[in-house]
Amino acid sequence: MASLYIKDRETAALAAELAAELGTTKTEAVRDALRRRIAEIAAPKSGSGQGLLERLDEWRKANPLPPPTGLKADKAFFDDLWGEI
Repeated sequence: MASLYIKDRETAALAAELAAELGTTKTEAVRDALRRRIAEIAAPKSGSGQGLLERLDEWRKANPLPPPTGLKADKAFFDDLWGEI
């Protein structure tokens, strides 16, 4: 059996805090966190869970584009923005 020794104090404290919140051991808390993270990363690839397109769609709904201004964004428009007319 392989062991994992966490040398970083902050990481060890986070593992202890999560274990206390879950009412479990640090080993089980770390195992659960790692499994969840792996599943989160794998979800867009496997098609299970919420994929990238769904997350982008949610983001776009929460952050819509402003309404069109009717201005034509051509070379003259950009030249005017830069003061090159």
